[in-house]
Amino acid sequence: MVPVTHYSIGDLARMTGLSTRTIRFYSDSGLVPVAGRTAGGFRTYDVDGLARLKLVRTLRDLGVDLPTAQRVLAREVSVADVARTHADAIDAQLRTLRLRRAVLRVVARNGEVEAVHELARLSEEERQAILDDFFDEVFGGLELDPAFRDRMRSVRVELPDDPTAEQLEAWVELANLVRDEDFRASIRRMSERHQEMRAQGADLSTGGTPEQLEAFQHVMSRARAALDAGVPPASEEARRIVEEINERWGDVLAVRVGPELSRWLAEFGDPRAERYWSLLAVINGWPPVPDTTAERAWLAEAGR
Repeated sequence: MVPVTHYSIGDLARMTGLSTRTIRFYSDSGLVPVAGRTAGGFRTYDVDGLARLKLVRTLRDLGVDLPTAQRVLAREVSVADVARTHADAIDAQLRTLRLRRAVLRVVARNGEVEAVHELARLSEEERQAILDDFFDEVFGGLELDPAFRDRMRSVRVELPDDPTAEQLEAWVELANLVRDEDFRASIRRMSERHQEMRAQGADLSTGGTPEQLEAFQHVMSRARAALDAGVPPASEEARRIVEEINERWGDVLAVRVGPELSRWLAEFGDPRAERYWSLLAVINGWPPVPDTTAERAWLAEAGR
């Protein structure tokens, strides 16, 4: 059998799955040159034309535009370079689509549109500026321990380029929280109390030495045990628990700073401060922060 070396447009259509109209368009564009004509004047194409057509079809299936396909066929760029560039573009599109999906899911939950969309579009620097403004107001002008202040300010909002709906929702809540005037006033009072305690000699250098953290965990575990046992906050047993807690806390701070921890929680222990860290944990992908709202409330009431 004599091998076929020239193909009609119909032949190419059957071998590539493209329509004759598309093949004719590619031919007119110079992507697939005509190799000859039949006696009746119809176009014919050779093996090289078939190979070029298959390559163009593959590139177009992958979303490569015709001008770029022409450059590949002209050997102005390599297929590898085009593939790499196109893959990067698709990655960017996927990040955009994932962000849009997350925004829509958050909007579907809370009904806010413009606020969610604007917060989601902020750059990393713009997101951090919201936190920096918050710290400027709640820490400004106070003599706080430098290590504690710097540690608080060093925490960054690391929202991924393609956040989950939960991460985006946590960022929206956090941004609204740190801009809330009542929350700012509450944290300002806590910061002023920090300044007072430091002036009286309390070690607040890191916001929690290992001993202080251990003592705080002990406090919360004692409160949780009391809650689980159904101990009323106004009972004699609750009073003994509070006295034990206050004594241990005072020993760890190495100074009697007063008021007692239980009373301090009632006056300054805003549960929204814990919510702040819980939201950051969700946004940044940290381990979950335990919710001690109930324990704090029991201690505050028992301390009264």
